[in-house]
Amino acid sequence: MNMAAAPTIEVSGLVKHFPVGRSGQMVNAVNGVSFAILPGETLGMVGESGSGKSTVGRAMLRLTEPTAGKIVFDGQDITHLPAKSTRALRRDMQIVFQDPWSALNPRMKVGNLIAEPLLLHEDMPRSERRDRTEALARRVHLSPEFLKRYPSDLSGGQLQRVCIARAIATNPKLIVLDEPTSSLDLSVRAGILEVLTEIRSQTKAAMLFISHDLGTIQLISDRIVVLYLGRIVEQAAAGALFDRPAHPYTQSLLSAHLPADPTVRIARHVLEGEVPSPINMPSGCAFHTRCPVTIADCKTTEPGQVAIGGGHLASCLRIADGGNVIGTRGAA
Repeated sequence: MNMAAAPTIEVSGLVKHFPVGRSGQMVNAVNGVSFAILPGETLGMVGESGSGKSTVGRAMLRLTEPTAGKIVFDGQDITHLPAKSTRALRRDMQIVFQDPWSALNPRMKVGNLIAEPLLLHEDMPRSERRDRTEALARRVHLSPEFLKRYPSDLSGGQLQRVCIARAIATNPKLIVLDEPTSSLDLSVRAGILEVLTEIRSQTKAAMLFISHDLGTIQLISDRIVVLYLGRIVEQAAAGALFDRPAHPYTQSLLSAHLPADPTVRIARHVLEGEVPSPINMPSGCAFHTRCPVTIADCKTTEPGQVAIGGGHLASCLRIADGGNVIGTRGAA
């Protein structure tokens, strides 16, 4: 990863609201999200279900129209490009979805599925396309014999490898991975992560890895952003976030993560109450309705990002007085 390089993608103040029927109400799915991903960097995005992770991923690829904000991809502002113009970007922007069973046409053979992006975006002879297809299968650890099979003949892990092969076929500059391992068994996940790690080392593709699985996020990410109710509440290098979480929400998430060492003593921070409705957003800090260290100002003042050092940022009013830490971390 080249820290001096220009970002592959830069998202500024991204907002996405969805109308609720004819009521005139809006679901506030994404509320002012900003981040950048450098070439060769993997940015992890974590949060509870409904936090807006997948909406962010789709909006930055223009699969979902943003309500407001700015998206700059490879130096080009693509925020308001017409649909016809966005098609030209597809070879450079790819996505791997959570469910490989629904992402693939069951009537097509695996070889044709992997070759499809080459057929759409590359001008090459059939023989070269066939060779590239076999090479792509090997890159995701699939034997060429699988190319003659149908999706129904493959396991979930094998299908996800097909989806990854399709995504990297045109050597894209950006890949969004929307919970690509959540529907897979633990042992299968490890194989998929190995493939993604190899791809990252072989290319300069920027990756957004969306997941609610903290263990997976920690393994694959260079940096991590934490979402709550469509807002980024904390962002930091992966090691710093896990070692020194600053936001109370991040601390509660990490307290539910089981460490690899069973002798490590951890403190559980169980949040009370439910996530507020994204239709009726709370005032002030969106987390104050569940936060165990909230004060009166949290209910009325929306916190800005506080710089902790080394690119570590967190949006919490209690950082200034040191009251942002929940209990005593490491206690039984």
